Amino acid sequence: MPPPKKPIHIAICGGGLGGLALAIGLLSSPHITFTIYESAPALGEIGAGVGFGANSHKAIQLISPELWDRYRTRATFNGWASKSRTWFDFSVGTGPDEGKRIIEVLMDSDETQSTVHRAHFVEELVKFLPEGVAEMSKRVVSIEQPAGEKVRILFADGTDARADAVVGADGIRSACRAFVVGDSPALLPRFTNTYAYRGLIPMDEAVAELGEEKARNRQMYLGDNGHIITFPVAKGNIMNIVAFHGAEGEWEGPWVKGDQKEGLERDFAGWGAAPSGIIKLLKSPDVWALYEHPPTPTYHNAHVALLGDAAHASTPHFGAGAGMALEDALVLSRLLPLCDGAGDIQRAFRAYDAVRVPRTQAVVRESREQGRVLDMRGEGVGADLDRLREVLDERVRWIWGVDLEEHCREAVRGFWKGGGGCGVMGWMRRCLDIWW
Repeated sequence: MPPPKKPIHIAICGGGLGGLALAIGLLSSPHITFTIYESAPALGEIGAGVGFGANSHKAIQLISPELWDRYRTRATFNGWASKSRTWFDFSVGTGPDEGKRIIEVLMDSDETQSTVHRAHFVEELVKFLPEGVAEMSKRVVSIEQPAGEKVRILFADGTDARADAVVGADGIRSACRAFVVGDSPALLPRFTNTYAYRGLIPMDEAVAELGEEKARNRQMYLGDNGHIITFPVAKGNIMNIVAFHGAEGEWEGPWVKGDQKEGLERDFAGWGAAPSGIIKLLKSPDVWALYEHPPTPTYHNAHVALLGDAAHASTPHFGAGAGMALEDALVLSRLLPLCDGAGDIQRAFRAYDAVRVPRTQAVVRESREQGRVLDMRGEGVGADLDRLREVLDERVRWIWGVDLEEHCREAVRGFWKGGGGCGVMGWMRRCLDIWW
């Protein structure tokens, strides 16, 4: 048997879906301890429903089969069994073709999709954590790592903490990001000239207005410069609505504004029966400005790495952002346990970068183009229904179809190519880890 690995302490800055998933993935490594630093007074999530596709489901299963079992108790699938593989039913929401069905995009026979309320998923994630591993009201202000020393994290309350490594999972306005990307054009998120109205409708009201099929299953209504998506949440008791619309110029004021019914009605005036019925039922929707990170060439510097929206915030037009955070957590949960002490941390983060940057940067780039397609303004597509059928059916499949087990093996191979261990024991460890 190889000797025990030298201990490592990791600071996870951010207690959202990605940070908590990483913590769970590290629980089986006895030489790794961690502390979660969360800026809020309690672990939780803002927002409403979040969608997960086949890749996200696989990531959850690989992080922890028990977590997948718990997730399924909270997840909501399409209401009809015949729609279990339906990503969305797409139809025209306005204009001369209003009401026409465009396409039903189906996942492969072994793939599924689901939605869950963010807060409900966090409740399940927290149940896996040991007592005392999370500290609340710890908003990160800055990070520093003097040469040859541990990483120092400075908090807004005047305290600090030290760790062998830091994983910044602190969202799109990440304070950890500055340490990684520096004062570069990639530092700050940028407005995407799109905003989204969000709200919830009791399912019985939605059924009365739209009928069973459209209320209980995932729908998308496309129009010029906007689109509306609906899907069931809360085990089918609530319909979640997100209505996207294009904007001119820069966004003014807070990123989230409440009580925006008047703006919603103005932006979607003249849309067809189903979209208008949805808008009528929304009582007091919020509007969210949609931001993304500019192209980012790396997610790590020294002993600090970024995860999820802190690394690669994107528009939600693939419904893939939260799933990418889970994939990040999965890969890091495979790489960090390979480290034999703090001296291997950079090797792990380089291997993480090598597999995660290309995939997630493609999601950021292609998601924005997907938004243009859904607003009937895609290059070479526009409002041509035949072209829309082709494009909508093909654009998302590369996200769902990734082989995450091979993705992790590629990262592990990258770790060992960077060194790590010598002699017989090092060789044995490499063989075992790559074989996994």
